[in-house]
Amino acid sequence: MITITTTEALAAFCDRARSHPYVTVDTEFLRERTYYSKLCLVQLAVPGDAEEDAVLVDPLEGDLSLEPLYELFRDESVVKVFHAARQDLEIFFVQGGVFPVPLFDTQVAAMVCGFGEQVGYETLVRKVAKAQLDKTSRFTDWSRRPLTEAQKSYALADVTHLRVIYEKLAADLDRTGRRPWVEEELAVLTDPETYTVHPEDAWKRLKTRTNSGKFLAVVKELARFRESYAQSRNVPRNRVLKDDALMELASTKPQSVEDLGRSRLLLREARRGEIAEGILAAVKAGMAMDPAEHPQVDKSREKMQVNVALADLLRVLLKAKSETAGVAQKLIATSADLDAIAAGERDAQALRGWRRKVFGKDAERLCKGEIGLVAKGAQVEVIEVD
Repeated sequence: MITITTTEALAAFCDRARSHPYVTVDTEFLRERTYYSKLCLVQLAVPGDAEEDAVLVDPLEGDLSLEPLYELFRDESVVKVFHAARQDLEIFFVQGGVFPVPLFDTQVAAMVCGFGEQVGYETLVRKVAKAQLDKTSRFTDWSRRPLTEAQKSYALADVTHLRVIYEKLAADLDRTGRRPWVEEELAVLTDPETYTVHPEDAWKRLKTRTNSGKFLAVVKELARFRESYAQSRNVPRNRVLKDDALMELASTKPQSVEDLGRSRLLLREARRGEIAEGILAAVKAGMAMDPAEHPQVDKSREKMQVNVALADLLRVLLKAKSETAGVAQKLIATSADLDAIAAGERDAQALRGWRRKVFGKDAERLCKGEIGLVAKGAQVEVIEVD
């Protein structure tokens, strides 16, 4: 197994990769002790059976720059193939400010090709590549050196089998004309906003006990401080302030270090120093916020008048359409989409793009009473309503 530890060797592999139609890519990383993922290994493979056709790139050994890889990512003549690419792409975007183009995600493609909901790599290896994965190294510490032979074999398998899977799925998509469907789904993965966390919006991810404007104002400022501090120090946000402690502070609104000392949930490190100062400043800013600027919880879904019976019919229609098209239900429409459609909304994602052809058009017709559903044995069929 070839392990690349120099920029020159990486550049040589990437130059050779440009003569191939695609390259498969995977990463191993750690995120338990940092805010941003720590890249520990990159696996690359091109078509072929030679030893040099699949390599490991070790960014923790030697003086290695990933710029040759980023140049390959920018080369639009070579398809970059991943499985469940989101976390991998986040790493490359954060570290190199680059997205691989063109991109192919075998997980998304498998959902379009009838392999079910968010099918795992191991399942595709078994069903498509007709092979078995050795999972013993899955949860090892990839930052420790030297890597074992078992770790290297496990890591390489993530890109060698991927070649067979990609070729099969790509052929299926071309045969069915569904490649544009996958490309539409992948657009969100190459949008910088997908990976950009704005501290001022961090409060929106939290579940709150009350919708009080004053309470939410303090929650927003505490979440903003926590996110900014975690990003700048590259530490997990829960190492700064856990969610339950943040909610406790938003309720008690401490005014001094002594008040922080009475918190039941606050970490010891947060009771003094920069974190304590940041917490107190955030509480003060939240309490001083103009009521007109208080954050508001989105209550639009609570106000929706969902026709429950219609929503149930849409679920039956979705199941039938999913089975007919051979596309995972979750990829076509979410439960929230169905409720929104049943409430009369017409801007749901399920009513646009390729989803409209597969499901959305008939969903609208069902809502208008233009079609009905009948059961014939184990099948559900759509019928016209006079």
